[in-house]
Amino acid sequence: MSKKIVLGFSGGLDTSYCVKYLRDDLGYEVHSILVNTGGFSNEELKQVEQHAFSLGVASHKTLHAVHPYYDRILRYLIYGNVLKNNTYPLSVSAERLIQALGIADHVKELNADAVAHGSTGAGNDQVRFDMIFHIQIPGVPILTPIRDLQLSRETEIEYLKAKGVEMNFAKAAYSINKGLWGTSVGGRETLSSNGTLPEEAWPTPVTKSESESVQLQFTKGELKAINGESFDHPSEAIQYLQRIAGPYGIGRDIHVGDTIIGIKGRVGFEAAAPMIILKAHHALEKHVLTKWQLQWKDQLALFYGNWLHEGQILDPVMRDIEAFLTNSQENVTGTVFVQLHPYRFQVTGIESEYDLMNSRFGKYGEMNAGFTGNDVRGFSRIAGQQTVIYESVKRSVDEKD
Repeated sequence: MSKKIVLGFSGGLDTSYCVKYLRDDLGYEVHSILVNTGGFSNEELKQVEQHAFSLGVASHKTLHAVHPYYDRILRYLIYGNVLKNNTYPLSVSAERLIQALGIADHVKELNADAVAHGSTGAGNDQVRFDMIFHIQIPGVPILTPIRDLQLSRETEIEYLKAKGVEMNFAKAAYSINKGLWGTSVGGRETLSSNGTLPEEAWPTPVTKSESESVQLQFTKGELKAINGESFDHPSEAIQYLQRIAGPYGIGRDIHVGDTIIGIKGRVGFEAAAPMIILKAHHALEKHVLTKWQLQWKDQLALFYGNWLHEGQILDPVMRDIEAFLTNSQENVTGTVFVQLHPYRFQVTGIESEYDLMNSRFGKYGEMNAGFTGNDVRGFSRIAGQQTVIYESVKRSVDEKD
């Protein structure tokens, strides 16, 4: 009897190669699983399933993980306004962790003999998948054909053609990973330090040219309504906003980052909804949180995002930071007004009952209702007193010298 192996499967070039190699060359009984994090329509999911069976898998499972993906990870990236290197909303980094956890659970369900993924040996995903598998399914062998054989995309295409596999190999020239929190795009243009992606490489065409306004309504840090329309789950609001903003070409950029394995890499991404949500949420926070809440949030969120990027979602410290971030959102409720334009957007203002920029206490640059000028004179002397002492003592010593 053939040994069973569970393969994380997307239907793309790498995982299609893995099915044929594991089945035909190594003799495994391949059980594929697609963990949907919001990147596939129902029709696309059916096509991926059909493609998996056409390649010869023994079984295929589609795990719908959009809600768990948001609940377990994305909500905290929003609470923390997390952008890797002030640029990238961790689109792929975050979803890979949910996918790895789902694959590990499927290995347990099938009592499989091994697990496989289609990561290369040059990126971050290999570490994320391997690490979670070592933690969740210790002792289960991990097979990685693309990494182990050091395959180029051209070599994979030649192998599959020789096996009689029919798929869109022209599309396979770009590696596209689409999910709820954005889409990454990799190709020959991102392999060097100069160059951008051509228009045809971006998954979402730019079709809108007229400016449009949107109102985002947050309740305790979560996006619950857009333009007055409420949603049962924040993930649905994210998808709705993406449909509105994506055709503007908003959120397109090239991220240059430090990989877990020590090399630098470039990847294109489009993330209209994530970029708008993060900036809108941050604008609301600046109005309703105190100075020290904002400062400590920035520090903890920076660590959280970097540690998540490196696959460390299961580290207990992440639960501690999530508790802080959740507590910080108690008053982050209100409406943020955003204007959309081709390739850009602008946050124009907010409305919130918790707004600390409250005219009852004064107007910045004009008048203050909370204290008098004499109060400020005394405060200024006290606030600077230690530095006054320091400078006085230093001058005394310097004069002796």
